[in-house]
Amino acid sequence: MSESTQLGNAEKELFRDSVRKFLAAEVEPHYEAWEKAEIWPRDVWRKLGENGFLCVDMPTEYGGFGASFELSCIIVEEISRAGYGALASGVSVHSDIVAPYILHLGTEEQKHRFLPGMVSGDIVGAIGMTEPAAGSDLQGMKTSAVRDGDEYVINGQKTFITNGQHCDLIVLATKTDPKLGAKGMTLFTVDCHLPGFERGRNLEKMGLHSGDTSELFFSDLRVSAADILGGEGKGFAALMNELPRERLILGVGAIAAAEGMLDWTVDYTIERKAFGESIAKFQNTRYVLADMKTEIELNKAFGEKCIAKYVAGELTTEAASMCKLAATEMQGRVADRCVQLFGGYGYMKEYKISRAYVDARIQRIYGGTSEIMKELISRSMVGR
Repeated sequence: MSESTQLGNAEKELFRDSVRKFLAAEVEPHYEAWEKAEIWPRDVWRKLGENGFLCVDMPTEYGGFGASFELSCIIVEEISRAGYGALASGVSVHSDIVAPYILHLGTEEQKHRFLPGMVSGDIVGAIGMTEPAAGSDLQGMKTSAVRDGDEYVINGQKTFITNGQHCDLIVLATKTDPKLGAKGMTLFTVDCHLPGFERGRNLEKMGLHSGDTSELFFSDLRVSAADILGGEGKGFAALMNELPRERLILGVGAIAAAEGMLDWTVDYTIERKAFGESIAKFQNTRYVLADMKTEIELNKAFGEKCIAKYVAGELTTEAASMCKLAATEMQGRVADRCVQLFGGYGYMKEYKISRAYVDARIQRIYGGTSEIMKELISRSMVGR
């Protein structure tokens, strides 16, 4: 499938069905156990790769399928709709953040070294931006890369890193010249098997329990100049250019997660009886369901517009920020309303709406907080 291939709706639905069947066979029977273990097995990555569900829009010359970004969206949609928030987060970081960084910024050597393994699941990708004292403020990071001959010596710490326990590759943000501010930031591709790299603990989280989220430490870790990604001092600009896709895919996942929660809630309200009749017959229930359906459809329409813009190379930072802001805020409202309609059972772990509720909370934080999204949107209107 070439990059220019335009899939029809029937072909997209066949692909969507294949994702659903994979999730039903390979994820659903085990997901609760993974949540309790607070990590899923490494073998899951290889199964995803074997079935063609990783990095689907990478070009064929790098081991990918050259498919449309729309198929990558379908994968995240179906994982999210089924209620596997941690899996959706890990896969989207790997396929929709790390792989595009390497494709768009990497040398031919870097592309051939990393992308085929990312497609197969033999190489798991992570991105190292957040630090204990620097979250959304990327310019405040302290991790340093100091030149020493033909090498750079990296020292520092990252935290809240998705895929941190499984990763083989990190796209790492560093300061090569702290005096230059944003212009002193450089990205590196870091092999996690190098001396000086250490994984910290798998962090315990409110939600997304089966997703490995870790502290990472770098102590006199040496990389070569050939490991620079996108040019020395160009890291901040690269991050700004790549963030729209990250925020779009978060919005896509949020919309699908909300659709899943609404579907479960509709089924529950039809089956659940109170005062001798289905609670779906109560006016309050029906109006709440109608409000949620309307919110989801409005966000879905804007999300589809943003996907089309991204495919055409026209997605702006402002539009991606609006999509992420609106969709994730909506997801939080839907999660809360759905739990309310489930009543006491919605608070019980045996009902996956309770898991979806806590999983939804992080969506308004990672990938840029809602407050940062509002700042970016307002800048496009009135300047800084």
